[in-house]
Amino acid sequence: MAPKAVLFDFSGTLFRLEQDESWLTELTDTGGDPLDIEAQAELMRKMTAPVGQVVELDEEHRHAWENRDLDPALHAKVYAEVLRQSGVPRVEQAKALYSRLVDPARWTPYPDAEPVLKALSDKGIRVAVVSNIAFDIRPAFSARGLDAYVEKFVLSFEEGVIKPEPGIFRVALEALGVDGPDALMVGDAEEADGGARALGCDFALVEPLPTAERTDGLLAALREHGAL
Repeated sequence: MAPKAVLFDFSGTLFRLEQDESWLTELTDTGGDPLDIEAQAELMRKMTAPVGQVVELDEEHRHAWENRDLDPALHAKVYAEVLRQSGVPRVEQAKALYSRLVDPARWTPYPDAEPVLKALSDKGIRVAVVSNIAFDIRPAFSARGLDAYVEKFVLSFEEGVIKPEPGIFRVALEALGVDGPDALMVGDAEEADGGARALGCDFALVEPLPTAERTDGLLAALREHGAL
């Protein structure tokens, strides 16, 4: 049976933060030297990791990390520390890079995101986006006309609850008017996104690969679970 609703994660599922080369070319380490390619790649991995502490943190910053997706101020605070520990010691450089992280216009949709959302709409399957995030991602969708296919955005910093806690998925299900067993959750994090199983949802895991490398991951996942 096809699900009546599909819940999507945002980062690494529908969209991915992929830097322009110019983002990091002016970054320098503590010695004033430009960051090499490996350091740049590792920096972006840390900036977009969906779960798991990415650097060693003291108690104050560990609290900020654990609650970063509930409070934009804590999000900014802990990522300033992540950047500092990741070889970006200059405050102005860290602020410039962080501003790109939280700018929805900088995020790139996966190639099959639009076809999948449109196909679900055409079939009458209701859609929500459920994200652990500390900034408003709606502009990333509206800029491309994809908001027309999303009935509800459930964002952790607005709802005061984060995945994998059942409450955040419950908000989405109630908004769509469906029960857990009638819904499919699609995400790139087994622990966080898979929390939807607690409410009876089916779950599809996709890999958070670069968009050029994952061209049909969403289509494949939805077909496998009978949604398309």
